[in-house]
Amino acid sequence: MSPHARGLLFITLSAAAYSLAGFFTRLIALDIWTTLFWRGLFAGVFIAGFILVRERRATPAAVRAIGRPGIAAAILSTVATIMFLNAFRLTSVADVMVIAAAIPFVTAALGWLWLRETESWATLAASLAALLGVAVMVGGAIGQGHLAGDLLAFGVVAAMAVMLLIIRRHRDVSMLPAVCLSALLCPLFVWPAAAPLAVTAPEMLLLALFGTVQFALGLVFLTLGGRLVSATENALVSTIETPLAVVWVWLAFQEVPSSASLIGGLIVLGAVVAHAAWTARG
Repeated sequence: MSPHARGLLFITLSAAAYSLAGFFTRLIALDIWTTLFWRGLFAGVFIAGFILVRERRATPAAVRAIGRPGIAAAILSTVATIMFLNAFRLTSVADVMVIAAAIPFVTAALGWLWLRETESWATLAASLAALLGVAVMVGGAIGQGHLAGDLLAFGVVAAMAVMLLIIRRHRDVSMLPAVCLSALLCPLFVWPAAAPLAVTAPEMLLLALFGTVQFALGLVFLTLGGRLVSATENALVSTIETPLAVVWVWLAFQEVPSSASLIGGLIVLGAVVAHAAWTARG
């Protein structure tokens, strides 16, 4: 498997992990700040263990190597995580997902301005098709006047675009310590508003799974794949998170998706698969 194909695979696995956010959020009946606290702590410990196994004695050097760019990426990731989950509380899921679907375009624009990295027409066309698919999925719930939540979603787009570009710009350096720091910063940021001791044993188990399976694996695969593909391709493939999220809720809670969700999801998946097939030809 070529490095580019491996990168696309990692980003796909990352999107699959991230798509479980709605599933776990529905299962865990805790306030958002306590959820963020334990989710970040479990993810940080998991990623730290992964780094220790992977780097062994080179771990201190790997941590130092991220430098200021890694710290910046960690802070951006933390801020994006907090804004993302809070946006769902202040506006519709529809608004958040459609706004988030603009990440490939914002990333491409910033990438051209900052890295002078231009994207192929195939990548931009696939990104536009993915944006259309997400819009079809959630079009019926758009424009409900939730300005604060929409602004948070736009903040997520900006933070994620810059973070993806930092990972791409410094692809010669492993940013895994940066994402570990990102996960551990989250509980520090939300601690004053959280109630970490007011959690039952069953809830703690779910939080552990939320932090490791959904958050930690999503961050690890995103970081590994981000070094091997362009930042715009990274954001494009990540859009499959939206239709996958609908599928998990459908299977787990018997929430039958609307025809618009099915059509839009197929458009998103079709755009990503067509892009992967096209790039494989090259």
